[in-house]
Amino acid sequence: MGERFCDINLRINGEDISARVEARKTLIDFLRDDFGLTGSHIGCEHGVCGACTVLIDGAAARGCLVLAVQCDGAKVDTIEGLSDSGVLIDLQDAFIRRNALQCGFCTPGMLITAQELLSRGGVPSRERIRDHISGNYCRCTGYHAIVDAIELTAKARESTRAGRDA
Repeated sequence: MGERFCDINLRINGEDISARVEARKTLIDFLRDDFGLTGSHIGCEHGVCGACTVLIDGAAARGCLVLAVQCDGAKVDTIEGLSDSGVLIDLQDAFIRRNALQCGFCTPGMLITAQELLSRGGVPSRERIRDHISGNYCRCTGYHAIVDAIELTAKARESTRAGRDA
């Protein structure tokens, strides 16, 4: 029978962390229970709803499907870290302006998923935006305002990039 606990080292929101974690503990439970990072939510616990989305080494991942021990050596960014760094401020403002959030339950996962897409640069089509956020379930908004907010942010970021390159 394997070890019940494992020692891991990872970077969470820019901070190096060493921890002893139960081998079967999910990343989302580790972040919420052990570090108080409750911005990412627990929804379906089957990887379907997207409420627990975090970035692992820059890629969106479902925190309920990843074990904390699998993140040994990884860089994990949560909604708290992305918000605190200011990288999401324009996207968050667009969500507010476009009324792309209502109850707010899906919003952290939606913002992280959108940021992953926008970090690639350019202005994705509305179809591409819809496809990229399709793994994030929202019961309130109908998605139109969310797509608007992401598109608005992409256009503004691209305009800023073009201005710097001129």
